[in-house]
Amino acid sequence: MMHLAVRLARDESDLQAAQALRYRVFVQEMGADGPLVDHAAKLERDRFDAFADHLLLVNNAVPAGQPGHVVGVYRLMPQARARAAGGFYCDDEFDLQPLIASRRRLLELGRSCVDPAWRGGPAMLLMWQGLAEYVQRSGAEILFGAASLRGTDPQALAQPLSLLHHTHLAPPELRVRARSFQPMDLLALDQLDRKAALAQLPPLIKAYLRIGGVVGDGAFIDHAFRTTDICLILDVAQMSRAGRSLTGARAGVS
Repeated sequence: MMHLAVRLARDESDLQAAQALRYRVFVQEMGADGPLVDHAAKLERDRFDAFADHLLLVNNAVPAGQPGHVVGVYRLMPQARARAAGGFYCDDEFDLQPLIASRRRLLELGRSCVDPAWRGGPAMLLMWQGLAEYVQRSGAEILFGAASLRGTDPQALAQPLSLLHHTHLAPPELRVRARSFQPMDLLALDQLDRKAALAQLPPLIKAYLRIGGVVGDGAFIDHAFRTTDICLILDVAQMSRAGRSLTGARAGVS
């Protein structure tokens, strides 16, 4: 952990290192693709990258510019930047009008991933602490973003989708809705196997739920990324005690 640090991307080299990690995780590991993915340079990128901040977890034991220097990334899109970009990334998948109508300060989280060699250790905690400091500095009040479950067959994901719908649905005033609507209430509450459902949820989604995260209505099937996406929403004012303790932690983001 002594070699790990969290900071914002500072230049094009940093951005390309983030995109290279995203390529290794999203394209090579998960099989994703997209119109702006650069297979020749092995970069996963899109048009929103130029407008966002990119939170990096760097391993200072590896020289900058070398593979293994950037081991975690988080793309952060403040509301003002989204206006300049013509909207949030999530706009294509979810109707975000309830969030926009709230007139609260929004921050979209996306493209988060950690190098496989650093998963399950302190890396994600450091990323969350860096994110918490960014949230404090920006004054963001509502955090949201698309979170993915692997696969595009809703029936195979009936347990986790139904659990999210029945137990973590956002309040009506913040309840965004999937545009190509895939119902999530595929099983009745009494048909849920909570243990099986939780086992199918990615660790990042479970982490958000633990600190008070909720989900929008309906899922979106992303065939390019081969995922089923939900919209996760976190009201900073309603964050759990565990989440507030993270918000108070400092990771030296610069």
